[in-house]
Amino acid sequence: MREKINGELKEDSDGRRRLPWYYAPSFLLLWLALFFAIVIPLYNRLPERVTIAEEPSKRGEFVAGRAEKQLHDFERIGPKVVGSRANEVETVEFLLAEVEKIKMELRSDLYELEVEVQSPSGGFLIAGMWNMYQGIQNVIVKLSTKESQSESYLLINSHFDSKPGSPGSGDDGVMVVVMLEVLRQMATSETPFQHGIIFLFNGAEENALQGAHGFITQHKWAPNCRALINLESGGSGGRDLLFQSGPNTPWLMKYYRQHAKHPFATTLAEETWQAGIIPSDTDFRIFRDFGNVPGLDIAQANNGYVYHTAFDTFKVIPGGSIQNTGNNILALARAYVNASELSETEKTDDSHAVFFDFLGLFFVYYTESTGIILNSVIGVLSLVLVGCSLWRMSRQSEKVSIGQILIQFLIILGLHVVGLLLSICLPLLMAVLFDAGDRSLTYFTSNWLVFGLYVCPAIIGLVLPLTLYFTLLPNDKLSHPYLIQMSLHAEFVVLALLILILTAIGTRSQYLCLISLIFYGGAVLINLISTLHDRGYYWSISVVSFQVIPFCYFSYLFYMLLVVFFPITGRNGISSNPDLIIALLCGICTYFALGFVAQFINVFRWPKLILLGLGVVTFIFCMIAVSEVGFPYRPKTNVMRVNFMQTKRIFYDYDGAVTHSDSGYYFIYQDRRSLSPLKDFNVNLTGLTSMEPDCDKYVMCGAPCFNFCGGRRRAGWLPREVSIPGDITLELLEKSVLPDGKTTRFEFKLTGPPQMNVFIQPVGVAKVRDWSFDRKLLEDTYEPPYVAYISYGIDDSPLKFFVELAKSDGDLSGPLMELGVVGHFISYEFERDAHAKEFLSDLPNYVHAMEWPAIFKGYIF
Repeated sequence: MREKINGELKEDSDGRRRLPWYYAPSFLLLWLALFFAIVIPLYNRLPERVTIAEEPSKRGEFVAGRAEKQLHDFERIGPKVVGSRANEVETVEFLLAEVEKIKMELRSDLYELEVEVQSPSGGFLIAGMWNMYQGIQNVIVKLSTKESQSESYLLINSHFDSKPGSPGSGDDGVMVVVMLEVLRQMATSETPFQHGIIFLFNGAEENALQGAHGFITQHKWAPNCRALINLESGGSGGRDLLFQSGPNTPWLMKYYRQHAKHPFATTLAEETWQAGIIPSDTDFRIFRDFGNVPGLDIAQANNGYVYHTAFDTFKVIPGGSIQNTGNNILALARAYVNASELSETEKTDDSHAVFFDFLGLFFVYYTESTGIILNSVIGVLSLVLVGCSLWRMSRQSEKVSIGQILIQFLIILGLHVVGLLLSICLPLLMAVLFDAGDRSLTYFTSNWLVFGLYVCPAIIGLVLPLTLYFTLLPNDKLSHPYLIQMSLHAEFVVLALLILILTAIGTRSQYLCLISLIFYGGAVLINLISTLHDRGYYWSISVVSFQVIPFCYFSYLFYMLLVVFFPITGRNGISSNPDLIIALLCGICTYFALGFVAQFINVFRWPKLILLGLGVVTFIFCMIAVSEVGFPYRPKTNVMRVNFMQTKRIFYDYDGAVTHSDSGYYFIYQDRRSLSPLKDFNVNLTGLTSMEPDCDKYVMCGAPCFNFCGGRRRAGWLPREVSIPGDITLELLEKSVLPDGKTTRFEFKLTGPPQMNVFIQPVGVAKVRDWSFDRKLLEDTYEPPYVAYISYGIDDSPLKFFVELAKSDGDLSGPLMELGVVGHFISYEFERDAHAKEFLSDLPNYVHAMEWPAIFKGYIF
């Protein structure tokens, strides 16, 4: 082996020149430095907030200072659960008072402002459940120009109710005050607009989207709503992410591109959301499905750790975040209310849009049909460029035919595909091993652990097959620079084939492949046109330079996904391993961000030593992860969610006698670790059992599940001796046999708290023939037990309903159905007893408990 003393290249014993191995760490750290120096600052960039004092010099701008003051007052009301005084009285009064202030500033010579408080009652089918509401409340404001004849409205929606125990400042108080300030700016503007605006402050979103349904199906202004801006929150603060658009209205995205002050959007987020990967839903669905209103679904998604907890407060929401959202919504509102497309509803386009922002600096948008053409052309051209490069290699290499070149390339391509699979499988293997050792969620607070746990294994997997091939089976006929080029061309071919396949199946997120292909293809084209292609490693200068932009974008994009998914893993339930999601994201991110760059590890001498070094890094991070650093939870900031109901259960037989009654805590496990982290603290969990055995005894397992009941079999039950206060009353008003002689009709009256459930399970061959709820649930698509969820706001009148059951043999003498009713005493207006308070006080300080008393009564009729 010889060495150029004053140079950088060293020559191995086989005559192949490579860079010294000790440059490799600097090369890899360069990309890490780009991530922290460019990606993170741009991702977290927020505008300066405009204060009330600055308003005179910044006329027409969104004033975050005023919105912050309103948000502080909003938070002081406390948790706003449907049916509580806080939600139905105090928050409604707050909104009406704020609107009245705006009305006093209204340019009455230009605009009309109308305010209504709607109290709708109704119901709809969602997720296999009949979702019924009674006297909930919406505060609705219509702002229109006096001289305009347009009857088309822009609808802007947010919700003011919150989850139990949460003041809801982030979800969705911040959007409520953004709407108030947008309303004020529009109402005081000197420039009239063409179309009217409906500001819907809906009071029942957390109750399975009831408020939006009440408005869009019943209010007199609803039929005139032609477009929507839905404002939600999946956290507290950060930039507002556009994660859903349409359907069939690309013009909405065109206006977003032209007018959004701080664009933040991606088709990947839209397709991820619509695939149901994120366990949540928004009012956007209701407006789309029940009102055929297209629009934009926008949410703040940072700091999801406090989402739906007591720590979702004013102080964790940056003023710049409110300013960012306000700037965007005000600009979009001004644009849409002057858009001719808003009244041209017949001119719709059945295509979707492909869209994304680049580091928040600018926005890219094109139609799906344009994307199909672009993807096809770039995909084919990429394959042509590879062919030209391989032909050039054969011309420049002595005694190497094009056939030999192709064989060599196919071998490298096959090994690269193996590397691609390993880059995904090795992080997934790490996730499986940690879960098997009861060490899931180690990254939940210490997010940086994913670099060692998942990113390093992904890099090792991506490079290892070709590293072993180049070192163990060296090729003496082709130069090493050509072999490295072939390894990058293999990535090029895989992406080209991938974009063609994804385009064929209709996936719009293939634009990720398009970005990679354009930048690497540009570098290859420059190298082919110039002489760099055949001058040793000089071709790598253009390739590496051209990889900076896609690396920054992919890191930015997947960092956004990780910011969203890190907190979600803490509320994703017990049934699946959440580490698999994070590992998969890290593997895919590594492939897209470093798919070309990582192969340069083989340019350095001793690449196996470099990969071994990455393996050592992974080992060190594993040791850190299993230490106290890897404990998932921290007080107030990264809490463990414990959801339970203090439950009293009473079961009656066919004759009305009590067969069983008990009291206990019904736990709905929120994350993979269930309650195991509590075992080391002074929390008495003696007797904790699974609900599974009760599923064979009682309707719905005897579980007082809330509006959705999918996880009841995996829930836990902790008995307690002291009974739970509170009651719910089911009264059988009438039982009669219908004229056909094969059907019995039961009529009931249910009285209880603002949130209740009804569960119906036919016995034996009996079938529900008809009832008061939606008959769609009785179709073959749905299986018993049937679930109805009922909530009320200001109308607490008892629920009257009937059920008709039939038997084919006409024998109506015995039991026909099991019927369960549940009352949920959620609001803090319902006092928790001393036993529950003591249990809550025993929980460690890193726990957030969402809890309330509940009564379950099971009957046989």
